[in-house]
This record gives sequence, structure tokens and C-alpha cells, in this order.
Amino acid sequence: MWSELKKAINDINVSADWIGIRAVNETSSNRSVRDALPQSNGKSSNVGAMVEVLVNGCLGYGATNSFELDALQAAAQTAYKQAVAASEWWIHPFKKMTERPKVIGEYTSPLASLDKLNPGEINDLLVRICKTLKVDDKIVQTTASATTTEKNTWFVSSNGSEIYQKFLLFSTHFGATAQDGLIVQQRTNNGWSAHCYQGLLDFGQEGLWHRVQQVGEQALELLTAQECPNTRTNLVLAPDQMMLQIHESVGHPLEIDRILGDERNYAGGSFVKADDFGSLGYGSPAMNITFDPTVKGEFASYGFDDTGAVATREYVIKEGVLQRGLGSLESQARSGVDGVACARACSWNRPPIDRMANLNLEPGNSSFEEIIAGIQHGVYMESNRSWSIDDRRYKFQFGCEYGKLIEDGKLTKTLRNPNYRATTPEFWQSLIKVGDRSTWQMYGTAYCGKGEPNQAISVGHGSPVCLFTNVEVFGGG
Repeated sequence: MWSELKKAINDINVSADWIGIRAVNETSSNRSVRDALPQSNGKSSNVGAMVEVLVNGCLGYGATNSFELDALQAAAQTAYKQAVAASEWWIHPFKKMTERPKVIGEYTSPLASLDKLNPGEINDLLVRICKTLKVDDKIVQTTASATTTEKNTWFVSSNGSEIYQKFLLFSTHFGATAQDGLIVQQRTNNGWSAHCYQGLLDFGQEGLWHRVQQVGEQALELLTAQECPNTRTNLVLAPDQMMLQIHESVGHPLEIDRILGDERNYAGGSFVKADDFGSLGYGSPAMNITFDPTVKGEFASYGFDDTGAVATREYVIKEGVLQRGLGSLESQARSGVDGVACARACSWNRPPIDRMANLNLEPGNSSFEEIIAGIQHGVYMESNRSWSIDDRRYKFQFGCEYGKLIEDGKLTKTLRNPNYRATTPEFWQSLIKVGDRSTWQMYGTAYCGKGEPNQAISVGHGSPVCLFTNVEVFGGG
């Protein structure tokens, strides 16, 4: 691949100030089982390249599914015409040495290959999970699935960049649906397909069968549980729900292209303004959030973003104060706001745009037992079930699968249909305790959507258990 790309970058004939080629070769396998019966067992491959050019301060793009020089030349010509046409209305003049610096390096996921994974053994495992989930006849549906992806990317540029990255991605899911008359309840393994990791297939983890049994039993338990009360109280969120909370109320509103208005006709803007960085009190002093693509095994780890920017760990919120945005080198140049290496594309036929990657809440110093013991009355919630947030990422309403009443420092009755609502600043300002490292867990999703045309991309989120005070919680299916 290197020889073809290096030759192409030298031989492409367009009058551009800078040319880059990002090539992608991706293979995915998906296996799913429902009620112990196989539903899908497929494999797909996706290969192609994106050619990017810089002309008169404007960037243009052209994609092709062939690595032949003629095809890459045609893609470059398309990108060139696009950039020239756009240059009459550019909103910011880009510079190749600033927005596209020379970078050389490589990154590989923790595991070297997928060769040790036996497809038959995975299918047998999924069937066994479904059978184990059915703890009672009131369990009316069981599901289990596993997806593996190997993705190789190469990036070369006319100013000497050479980057190779190899990603090994794993996503697993299982869950059970219970029904008794008109009451239907679902319980999954920490939310829908939340177990997404890089270089780690967690189905082999210790305690798997205990967890499968627990998910089935909790689905059954929810049928007779009392409804979540409607009240204002202390709210404790497990890391699997904090994943969604961080994603929706921190990740998306801090994307600089959204703040600049690029997403408003599709996914909305943000309540955050460009001049808020460095001063806005986003949350309480207990809130410390990092953008960190360097975490080993987290779903969106990488060495370089899709424009070649070097990935580094950065605080986006420190002690509650907004520090920097989720913005690429381009967005940083446009806005004057400090950003991160987050220009990412879902595939070879999409240009990179501002995307969150691994966005994590840093641990505090309280154990789970200490947090619960200090609460006279409250509600504990696990595993996201539903979400709704406005197009400014300001008002939100989230629902969870499983809850527990907290009374006099103890978890007591199980609650079904637990929900909560707030505004983003109000909610994060109410954060009063953050769990320690022993409570910190990481999850992810492969389906964060954004952009026109749409791009579904992988993200990772790690968080401890967290305690928020004076939050509106409520029940209802």
C-alpha cells in the first residue's frame, strides 16, 4: 500500500498547495442470536481512499474505491474543482503548515490479530448466553451479539506525512425482555451494546456467567418492582449511565464546529459560546473531564486523527471550568479556541469533521459504599434506556433500565422506569461526589451520529459512580 500511495502523491497532477491521501481497508464480522437461534452471521469489507487538497486557502475532497493512479487522479481533480469553487466564499483561509503539518508515525491496537477468535466458538457462546438469560418463562425474549472489526488506515501527504494505524474493535451485547400482562421490562448488559473496546473481547472475562444470570434475574425482578417516585432528591448514577450523560451533555455541546454553526440544520448547535472557553463554570469543582485517545483498550483510542494531528490527553473541563473544545486544527484556526486532535471520519468516503473520541470523567476519592452511606434519601440508577436532549444540548431527559431506592445510607427497594431531567449547567453544578478509581469503568458505542452526509463513528467514555444533589427524578414507562 505504501508504494502505491507514495507514487500517487508524487504523480497526481493538480495545481494544489497541498495534497493528502487517506486510504482505508476495513473488515467487519457480525454475529447475533435471538432466543438461542442464530439471526445473522455476516462479514463485510470496505476499501477506498479520500483525496484532500488545499487550494487558495480552501479544502476540497474527492473519494474513490480504487487505488489505481487514474482513479486517485480523478478524485484529486474533483477535490480541486470543489476547493476552487468554494474559494470565492471561504470563511477562513487555511494554511498547509498550520492545519496540515508534516507528521510521521504509527499506532496499533493492543492485540496483534484476530486469528485466535474462532467463529464457531463465538456462536456457541452467544447461544449459551441466550439460554442462561431465560431464567423464567416470563422472560419472553433474549438477545446476544458480537461484532469484530479490523481497520487499517494509511495517510500520506505532499509535505511528507506518513502515518499507519491498525485498529482492532470489539462490540458485544446481551439482554433479556420480561413480560407479565401489560408490564414489559428490559435489562441489558450495561445498556444497549455498551461493551465496546479496542483490542479486547470482553466475553472471555471472569464472572461472565454470573453477570448473564444477573441480567436475566433483574429483568424478572423489574416486573414486580415499584415505580420510581416523582420527587427532587439525591441521584447516584452508575458509570454505564454516566457514559450517556457525558456523551450528550458534554461531548456534543463542546464540538467547535457545532458551536460555529456547522451542524445547526441537522443536529443543532450548542449553548456554549466561543468566548466561554477559559471562564465558563460548566460544573462543580468535582468535575474533571479529559479528552484522551491514549487510554489502552478504550474504544476510540488512536495515535493520530484523520488529518494527521498527534493525539494527546487534554483537560476539556478542569475543576468545573471549561478549558478547551473538541475541535480539529481547522476549527481551532477558525474559532481561535484551543482544541484537540479530533478530526475523524467514519470511512474512506467521508471527510473528517470534529468528533469526540475518548471523553472521560476523572476519578474522585470516594468509594461506592461511602457515597451511598452518606445519603439519607435518594435514587440510584443504572444502564441507559432512553434519551432526549434539545438541539442546543441544554435541556435533557434521560431514562434508565434499573433503579434502587436509597434510604438511610443503604440501597433498599428496586425501582422500575427510573428517569431524571435537568438542564446541563444546573445538573453538572449539582455534582457533589465522584467515585474513586475502584468505581471507574469504561464503555463505548459504535453509533455516534453526526454530519451531512451522516457519519456513525466509535467513541469511548469512562467514568466513576457520581452523586448529584437536588435532581428531579420521576417514573413512568
